[in-house]
Amino acid sequence: MNFEIFSPYLLTILIAWIGAHTVKYVFSSVKKEKRNLRSHLFISGGMPSGHSATTMAMATIIGLRDGLGSGLFGLALLFAIIVMYDALKVRRSSGEQGEAIHGLIKEGKSTVKLPRVAKGHTPLEVVLGAVFGTVIGIVVFLSTK
Repeated sequence: MNFEIFSPYLLTILIAWIGAHTVKYVFSSVKKEKRNLRSHLFISGGMPSGHSATTMAMATIIGLRDGLGSGLFGLALLFAIIVMYDALKVRRSSGEQGEAIHGLIKEGKSTVKLPRVAKGHTPLEVVLGAVFGTVIGIVVFLSTK
């Protein structure tokens, strides 16, 4: 059994996830939003999409290491597309509905506790996350050949 302590596949995911969320933190700091780095590792929404970054980084490293014609690359790319579609369409829509519900509760001066609203992503956030992840996948591939 060949066990790599520093699997390039796992390293790619970790670097893309931490990198995307660190960039999110920097963008929110520039906008003067009050959040700490730890909370940024687990928030949804924001620039760039961590979902897009991690899934595209994984698809990229698989494609480069195992071949663009491999079944595993096809599966990874399909998974990335589904995740990005979900972040852009489903979760974004859900977040907009959550914000509307917040508005109605506040407007009606209700005592109902405000539900948590999970934001999705804008098209730009998804595209830049995908580009970021692709670059990370290429860098890890080149540095682990």
